[in-house]
Amino acid sequence: MAIGYAARWPGSPGKNAWMVAAVIILTAQGVVAQKVRVEEELEAYPTESVDLRCEFVDGGSLTKLTQVSWIWEPVDGQRDNIAVFHPLYGQSFPNMAFKDRVIFLHKELKIPSIRINNLRMSDAGRYTCEYATYPSGNEQGTTTLTMLAKPKNSARAVTVQAGSRSVAVARCEAADGKPAATIQWLSSVGGNHSTTVSNGSDGTVTVRSEYRLVPTAADNGREVICRVEQRTQDRPWTEVLRLSVEYPPTVTIEGYDNNWYVGRSDAVLFCQAKANPEPTTITWTTASGSLPDTVVVEDNKLMVRKVDDAVNTTFTCEVKNKHGASRQTLTTFVIGQNTHLAADDIPSVIICCLRTSPNHRRVLGGGGGACQDGLTEDTVPSQAGKSARRRRDTTHAGTAEGLR
Repeated sequence: MAIGYAARWPGSPGKNAWMVAAVIILTAQGVVAQKVRVEEELEAYPTESVDLRCEFVDGGSLTKLTQVSWIWEPVDGQRDNIAVFHPLYGQSFPNMAFKDRVIFLHKELKIPSIRINNLRMSDAGRYTCEYATYPSGNEQGTTTLTMLAKPKNSARAVTVQAGSRSVAVARCEAADGKPAATIQWLSSVGGNHSTTVSNGSDGTVTVRSEYRLVPTAADNGREVICRVEQRTQDRPWTEVLRLSVEYPPTVTIEGYDNNWYVGRSDAVLFCQAKANPEPTTITWTTASGSLPDTVVVEDNKLMVRKVDDAVNTTFTCEVKNKHGASRQTLTTFVIGQNTHLAADDIPSVIICCLRTSPNHRRVLGGGGGACQDGLTEDTVPSQAGKSARRRRDTTHAGTAEGLR
């Protein structure tokens, strides 16, 4: 048929001959490809099983199948026979690495499909179903098996000390995956990252990434997120990490209200410290060294049982952790005894003198005071005997009838 087609091809005889040869070659290749039917590509995971299907589909009445073999090519140039089926001699498995893991699914030469159990990453490669036929010779079809592996993902924060140089504060790893994973960092901290890739002997890939920054005390507890993407995962893997930055204490003293008067019993100072790790010691001292007898210390709290001149001093709070010590001082001032009474405690005395006649005055209101002309703001003893400030009295000149 190819020759008849060439006879009708226009052009020179040389050109026609060349085209005929090309058609014959392409037709022959197509026939070969159709004789042995296999799947071109398969993907599988370690410990699972995979079926490698093979079928001889177009032998014709003149083609005789004598034997079929499965050839494994892990790399270019290496061919290992792993399974053989012969109609008279039966099955054989010459490769020890596959001997206990490979079986023929059908005891039929035309359908020599095999199953590989307990797959390993090293099983990846090309598998060729190769027929020995008569009279045409060998016929074959090749399946490429790609081994996949889910990565073992992990991430952790690295405890560091606040400083002035860039260090790794978090690490993320996608180990033993295939294909290689992609690692991303999500953060508002403002650092940068570096990533390394290493290949395993079994074909897996391990990806490691470090997140780096110049750590400060303010970075402690802030969040960074590691995100891993890989084709075997249904969704990206993420891990939220809290940074761990250690630093020496910073100290403040709180609670002083500038109202420590003699006799007060509720005066308290608090030594507040920020540190990582937590402070190991908190120590209160005064300018003279020891604390007054009226002072009691509980952890970071200094309580004054009763304010007196002894606490008219400078208090120092010193806080330590493994990275150092910090201190803060506060000077307290004791004011005199509180002799000023509150407004509600001051007794009020109002004396109203009425002139009822030129020679007679009538006192309205208690307090034991007497009416005098031209009264001013004088201190008048009250009935309780206490001292109080009296308002300016007003003498109403006139008769009692004039008061309405």
